[in-house]
Amino acid sequence: MLQFFGVDFLDLWRGQLSIRRINVLIGSLLNQPGRSSLAAAVDESAEWSESDHMLARISDALELSNWLFYQANSGEDAEEVAAPAPLPRPGQEEEVIEPEAPAYASTHEVVDFFSRMNNL
Repeated sequence: MLQFFGVDFLDLWRGQLSIRRINVLIGSLLNQPGRSSLAAAVDESAEWSESDHMLARISDALELSNWLFYQANSGEDAEEVAAPAPLPRPGQEEEVIEPEAPAYASTHEVVDFFSRMNNL
């Protein structure tokens, strides 16, 4: 408490600090991700800030987008590339999830779709 707020716990016994004020200060410590060892002890995901979590999500989405682009634009005889694994995040157990193979439309279905669109 002294490090973050400059409040000494002995002020409680001196009559200069209330229990409600201590509760408010502890609550605000829990809302400071990445800076508070108390928050990290309570919730492991608090080791990262919200922006770190958002950057990891953006990175995962970009890798998946690139993988899907490669899969859609590579020929049938192209090298098989494994789907990207998401970045490990603190507080989450690593789950091995095999992505489902995307179902692509056949050539006949694509031609049929565009011919119907052309006839509108």
